[in-house]
Amino acid sequence: MRGLQLSLNKGQKLRLDRALERLESLSSKANSDASVTVADNISVDYEDAILKGHGTAEMDGRVVATLCGVVERVNKLVYVRTLRARYKPEVGDIIVGRVIEVAPKRWRLEINFSQDAVLMLSSMNLPDGIQRRRTAVDELNMRSIFEENDVICAEVRGFQHDGCLHLQARSQKYGKLKRGQLLTISPYLVKKRKQHFHYLDQYGIDLILGCNGFVWVGEHVEVKDDMVEDLSNKSEQQNVKSWNMMGDEEVEEIYTPPETRQNICRTANAIRVLSTLGFMITVEVVMEVVNLSISLDLDIHEMLGAEFYVIVAEKEAERRSMSTKRR
Repeated sequence: MRGLQLSLNKGQKLRLDRALERLESLSSKANSDASVTVADNISVDYEDAILKGHGTAEMDGRVVATLCGVVERVNKLVYVRTLRARYKPEVGDIIVGRVIEVAPKRWRLEINFSQDAVLMLSSMNLPDGIQRRRTAVDELNMRSIFEENDVICAEVRGFQHDGCLHLQARSQKYGKLKRGQLLTISPYLVKKRKQHFHYLDQYGIDLILGCNGFVWVGEHVEVKDDMVEDLSNKSEQQNVKSWNMMGDEEVEEIYTPPETRQNICRTANAIRVLSTLGFMITVEVVMEVVNLSISLDLDIHEMLGAEFYVIVAEKEAERRSMSTKRR
């Protein structure tokens, strides 16, 4: 929340400062025992064989912190989790990236990391859904699958022997993202959870919270499992689609209803407000902000006004104080 640049009048500035101070006091109370700065002592039980992890060091028989953050403990492992840090890929992370180069047998993607990621042709599902060896024809048709500036959702596979960060997209839920908006926020605002794909059925849109700080808000796309489809029905659908390639189906596919576009823009503005205020981005908080804007009868562009920022900060301070009292 530092460095917040908004054109506020005196009353709005006073209300916002009051809400931010209230939030800071609540967070400091919650993390008073866990938060550390550089050279702070970390209390550990020396009777157990502890493991010193990231952000810790041993000095004069004491375990001290080498980073500013929150002390985390997993069994005997003790480490410091930095509150504001750049994205560090881990195996299994769901990320959203943009294609910047189509190279032989691979696509190179920008994923908001210190280096680009690589998606191999052999690490993704082909459009026909058939599991087979990739041929020279597939390599020639790579640009028909993904091309430059396409937005892709994939999963982190890990660092390979060549030193590159490799991705994989072996599921139907991964692949090209169309008819939506790509937002860039600070990666530390996205918590790693079991589910990063969210379908907001009341608005008919998809929300993908990438661990790398890229967030996708777009029109809902039904995910079909080709493995359980009947082959005869699938062949019939392909034949019908080939005959109606220039018919109404193609027009319907590329057309997004105005109501869905408005829902996409409203959700994207809610994420922009939360990101500017420095609040964690979760689907629950995003939906609260969207519903708040609707209840106040605000237009989409009015969500980026100074007054709405102040209202969101006040509501968040009230919500956290209520949750603290319940505990």
